[in-house]
Amino acid sequence: MLEKKYNFTFGETMRTKEQAELYAQQGKGIKNSLHCKRLAIDINLFNPQGEFLSKSEDHTLFGEYWESLSPFNRWGGRFIRVDGNHYERNETFENIKN
Repeated sequence: MLEKKYNFTFGETMRTKEQAELYAQQGKGIKNSLHCKRLAIDINLFNPQGEFLSKSEDHTLFGEYWESLSPFNRWGGRFIRVDGNHYERNETFENIKN
């Protein structure tokens, strides 16, 4: 998939209900965040030279790949309020019977 090697670190993974409420009040998130259910993660992406990639479009390749893995995967780069380093697994998948 990639010709270059990228590095990443985890940003926020788990978020408490209280954190989600505070972030919502500050306009930095939503009250019912999937981070609270451990179904979302923010990823810090670095290019092969070790430089932090802070733009949402820097995540496009990875976001599109994430979405291609399952119809339940969502990438924050497509949100109305773009959040390119956000990757989540829609909770709907929990209701699917195998």
